[in-house]
Amino acid sequence: MERRVWLRDPQAILADGAARGVVIAGARIVECVGAGREPSSPVDAVFDAGRHVVLPGLVNTHHHFYQTLTRAHPHAINKELFSWLVALYPVWARLDPDSFRLAVRLALVELLLSGCTTAADHHYVFPRGLENAIDIEVEEARALGLRMTVTRGSMNLSQKDGGLPPDSVVQDEDEILADSERVLSRWHEPGGGARIQVALAPCSPFSVTKRLMRETAALAERFDCALHTHLAETADEEAYCLSKYACRPVDLLEETGWLNERAWLAHGIHFDDAEVARLGRHGVGVCHCATSNMVLASGVCRTKELEAAGVRVGLGVDGSASNDSSNMMEAVRHALMIGRLRYGAAAVTHLDALRWATEGSARCLRRADIGRIAPDMQADLALFRLDEPRFSGAHDPLAALVLCGAHRADRVMIAGEWKVIDGAPVGVDVAELVARHSAAARRFA
Repeated sequence: MERRVWLRDPQAILADGAARGVVIAGARIVECVGAGREPSSPVDAVFDAGRHVVLPGLVNTHHHFYQTLTRAHPHAINKELFSWLVALYPVWARLDPDSFRLAVRLALVELLLSGCTTAADHHYVFPRGLENAIDIEVEEARALGLRMTVTRGSMNLSQKDGGLPPDSVVQDEDEILADSERVLSRWHEPGGGARIQVALAPCSPFSVTKRLMRETAALAERFDCALHTHLAETADEEAYCLSKYACRPVDLLEETGWLNERAWLAHGIHFDDAEVARLGRHGVGVCHCATSNMVLASGVCRTKELEAAGVRVGLGVDGSASNDSSNMMEAVRHALMIGRLRYGAAAVTHLDALRWATEGSARCLRRADIGRIAPDMQADLALFRLDEPRFSGAHDPLAALVLCGAHRADRVMIAGEWKVIDGAPVGVDVAELVARHSAAARRFA
């Protein structure tokens, strides 16, 4: 028999019919306990959640972990996307396995502390010696206990081909496809409760060929995995597609077999009304990266129109050199603020932003077992306390998390196991990690 634990009487909880908390058995939620009720069966232990506001574990659907080594880099600050990339690609070309591993570990710990329980990382930079980057990411996620959708990214158009990256960080099509098949065969876990899933992720329309897009889509269908790419992030990208392919980015998606429910897109800013409707009809997902979009002045994602059209809308922090943090609660607050600036104060609520960061993000990753607090869902939970000065005087606990700027969870549970206790990641010496990561980052100055 699995041990039954009752998280009892939270200060507030983002769930229907769970005013008195939830009962967890093993890795799953087995019961929501409503107001005035007790658990339907005896429990083995009780955790008093009276000081906590409980959320489903946050789900980050777009990131670039390696960029934690180049935050606020003097070569790249105060630039828009294309010039930002041109400045940083030569720096990223110096990545090696040891520095990359520290970058991944730091990003995962930072996400975990913000209440994130599932992360998708888009890794597409493969300088010589870093061919096993995806394996390193999986090893680090497993060691910390986070769920992860690791996206095997790719670039095969370098500067000599009219692309942006230097030759040293791209790979040829056959190498990319062979390694994509390898990591899918080795690491991809289908079905509910998966800890590691693999998605395939050519970087962007201006860094890959049409053939690679088509072959990647075929491989994803064969392995029944998801597809991911940057799309419609900037007006420059739109101009590039029109110049090189004589079509807009969404047309390119359709031409290469990507306009389907396997795909979720990072940013998705520059869509016209017809394209919004088209994406919705085909069940595509869009990851809203509000912080990064503001830092790079890329534009504002049309979240309300996309969601109304049937697009799966989630949230992502994006890379830690364009954010420049890996904090999902901060991403929630920024999504709320930029949404209100676009649509009005009454049109985007804290519940909308929290939904995008949980259930919406889970749907982007094609997962029905995470992102909500309900029976039979995975026991992935983020618990926050409201005893800091920033929350003093707050009347609505759930709204306070977003409006007052919660940024660090007190407790985080993944698959029924505590991974953060009293604001500290279990089994991690944070001071030592930061010292080692900072030393590695100095080599990228």
